[in-house]
Amino acid sequence: MPAARDLLIGFYGDDFTGSTDAMESLAKGGVPAVLFVNPPAADQIGRHAGIAAVGVAGLTRSLPTEQMEAHLAPALVALRRLGLPLVHYKVCSTFDSSPAIGSIGRAIEIGMKVFSSRLVPVLGGAPSLGRHCVFGNLFARSGADSPPFRLDRHPSMSRHPITPMDEADLRLHLSRQTGKTIALFDILHLTAPPKAADEQFEALLAGGAEVVLIDLLYEAQLAAAGRLLAARASRSKPLFVVGPSGVEAALCAHWQQNGVVAGAATFADPGPARPLLVMSGTCSPVTAGQIAWALGEGFAEVAVDSPAIARGGSEAAERQAADHAVRLLKSGKSVIVHTGRGPEDPRIAAVSAALREGGYDDVAIKTRSGAVFGRALGRILRSILQAVPLRRVLVAGGDTAGHLAREVGIESLEMTADLTPGSPLCKVCAPSSPADALEITFKGGQIGKTEFFGAVADGRSGA
Repeated sequence: MPAARDLLIGFYGDDFTGSTDAMESLAKGGVPAVLFVNPPAADQIGRHAGIAAVGVAGLTRSLPTEQMEAHLAPALVALRRLGLPLVHYKVCSTFDSSPAIGSIGRAIEIGMKVFSSRLVPVLGGAPSLGRHCVFGNLFARSGADSPPFRLDRHPSMSRHPITPMDEADLRLHLSRQTGKTIALFDILHLTAPPKAADEQFEALLAGGAEVVLIDLLYEAQLAAAGRLLAARASRSKPLFVVGPSGVEAALCAHWQQNGVVAGAATFADPGPARPLLVMSGTCSPVTAGQIAWALGEGFAEVAVDSPAIARGGSEAAERQAADHAVRLLKSGKSVIVHTGRGPEDPRIAAVSAALREGGYDDVAIKTRSGAVFGRALGRILRSILQAVPLRRVLVAGGDTAGHLAREVGIESLEMTADLTPGSPLCKVCAPSSPADALEITFKGGQIGKTEFFGAVADGRSGA
């Protein structure tokens, strides 16, 4: 049974796919981790021998800002009680958020209160995912095959349906969400010798900085960023830090360099698992391209009647989708069940119109959609699993995945194989659920190459 003193870090992910990304970075970095759907009790942690990190898969990315504290504060308090030296609020690697929805600035304020912190470091990059922060400005790839775009010119994130990113300078972006004083520890400071770097960091604090944004461009700089964080953390005074999975990657690089962990972990080839079931609740153009590729390779599709679900006709629409998918799976076909195929899918506009007719304003429509369709997809998945014994499932969509996982009855996940950065293959612990012992991968809308669905079915890494 792991004791609290054996745990190196805890994290809260602001959505489900981002949480599996953080778990993956730790596991690959030699820090075995378990991701829980809810803050774990001591006996739940004790069931997982040899772990060194725990995470909580949250929902705050899609919540109205005024609702965030009720969800986030209890989870952070639970992690604080474990006596961890570091607690990480894991955000999407593109920092998409707004003053109204999923405010990262509000999360910083909540964390400062829970941990009595006068400083919150924010790490800006995640190089393995194609996210690079330079002089405070964030650049991101659009899928694994694209060049990096400045975030406010990104082909999808600048037009995100819920939290469009119209500002690449993370200092300005976060200043819209919090009144805390924000300073920049830029790439030149990060690459300076340790003594000079520490002096510059302390100078920022002396100048009144409450939030320090740390640039990160190359993977070779991870250990330097990790050292900055680890040096300011202790069990008596835990450090609350914000950022993407680059936080875990940076800490692991530092811990490996200093012998705290033995080294990077390797994972066995999981092998093929067909038919594969894909549950997609995202309208990302990257996922739309992956769906199109898979259909061209022999996958079948089940287009969920999303407008009917939005109008309250969920039961019939779910039953129809589940029955159709079961028939296809029993015939040996891999199947994609989706609520939308890209931003131009006419169902997207029809869903918004249906919810608006139901009295929801634009903000409520954006936040409600993830919950409505995540739960619906979860019920569809549970019905399918009760009818067809499947080995492996892929879930696409960060805003819907957390609701799906809760609906299916998932308690926790552990990484079992490496597929593509940000989307590990995991084994499910789901007592009294047909999902128990299932292999599952959760993928954000922007993650993976065009052929990713085929790679998951084949158990291939690197796609």
